[in-house]
Amino acid sequence: MSYVDGYVIPVPNENKEAYFEMARTCAPIFKEFGALRIVENWGDDVPPGKVTSFPMAVNLQEGESVVFSWIVWPDKATRDEGMQKAMQDPRFAEYEGHMPFDGKRMIFGGFQTVVDE
Repeated sequence: MSYVDGYVIPVPNENKEAYFEMARTCAPIFKEFGALRIVENWGDDVPPGKVTSFPMAVNLQEGESVVFSWIVWPDKATRDEGMQKAMQDPRFAEYEGHMPFDGKRMIFGGFQTVVDE
């Protein structure tokens, strides 16, 4: 079964196009290093919760939206190697120090796929 990296990110609405430009630039790099699919989603029905929610999880501020994204890899070994290569790729260097979102509030993790219908 595949392996998935998942991300939840608060992005300032004014940086929406910059975020998706970054995503369009980085997606082919991940694919070059083994990713099968990259999906970026801009939240439009992401309600605040009382105990937990996407907005609470990323400490969403006024004027920001939640982005929910994932990268599908064939397996964890490919992900580990591909992610390492991608992060060392000089094409990523243009985003160092000026990402279009607050990386400190990004939530991410790797997941083993158990059902894929």
